[in-house]
Amino acid sequence: MMEQRTDDGLSPYRLFTRKEWASRREDTPMTLTPTEVAELTAFNDRLSMREVEEIYLPLSRLLSLYVEATQRLFRAMQHFLGTEDAKMPYVIGIGGSVAVGKSTTARVLQALLARWPNTPKVELITTDGFLLPNAVLEREGLMEKKGFPESYDLPALLRFLSDVKAGGQPVRAPVYSHLVYDVVPGESVEVRRPDILIVEGLNVLQTGKVPKDGKAVPFVSDFFDFAIYLDADEDVLEGWYVERFMLLRDSAFRDPRSYFHRYAKTSEQDALAMANSIWQRINLANLHENILPTRQRADLILRKAADHGIETVSLRKL
Repeated sequence: MMEQRTDDGLSPYRLFTRKEWASRREDTPMTLTPTEVAELTAFNDRLSMREVEEIYLPLSRLLSLYVEATQRLFRAMQHFLGTEDAKMPYVIGIGGSVAVGKSTTARVLQALLARWPNTPKVELITTDGFLLPNAVLEREGLMEKKGFPESYDLPALLRFLSDVKAGGQPVRAPVYSHLVYDVVPGESVEVRRPDILIVEGLNVLQTGKVPKDGKAVPFVSDFFDFAIYLDADEDVLEGWYVERFMLLRDSAFRDPRSYFHRYAKTSEQDALAMANSIWQRINLANLHENILPTRQRADLILRKAADHGIETVSLRKL
């Protein structure tokens, strides 16, 4: 096993090659079929059974150890305090750039964790539902900043996570439609006291400025028990985004309800130009300013290669 080094010396992470990480699976059973893996894979992403076996099964085993240890600590605190508090769900955050494959990772982990021998209840929400409605973004001049921290209803997201952690039931999260590119009015999903909650989003590891007066300012990541960051080279991310945009142009964008319907009628050259422009103006800027700086706050960094496969795994030392 290698230790990742930086200019300052030793990194807080242990760096595993793919082969080294795969050996940590040990006897963790495969509980997904090829058909299920295909169904869990997000549009334009790649995921093989081998990837699940070598990357996600070892990760599932690691998380089982973390969850078990956290549950023991919770029971010990109950005994110490003489309380019978409601169970606190174990919250896993998954962050990273647009097009890096966060949705696939979140879905696969949810499926694997829900099939542990004790069959825990595992819920998944994305922070897209907490984006401000387009009407608000347009009024505030933030449409070009959609996906940036300022484009979210942060108080609502924090209330949601606080209520979930407190054992509230049920807790509702708003729903986002990628077809219409907006929050769906009046629609929500219920989260009912899960054993594990997975929270997936662009800026979930974001902190912000800490007040000088020492007052408590909660961040989304404060509610996480374990944080995962999906990483890849910028040129690779751009290629995946543009490829996805062009595939959507020939499929979902053709739906008249699609926010991007107009691009289905443009030439391939114009569509490519628009995809590259959106990446440069919005997604790359967001990556540089807000997302990439949070990478070192993760407990686990999954580094992806151009073929979508995980090439290295960095695990924070205890």
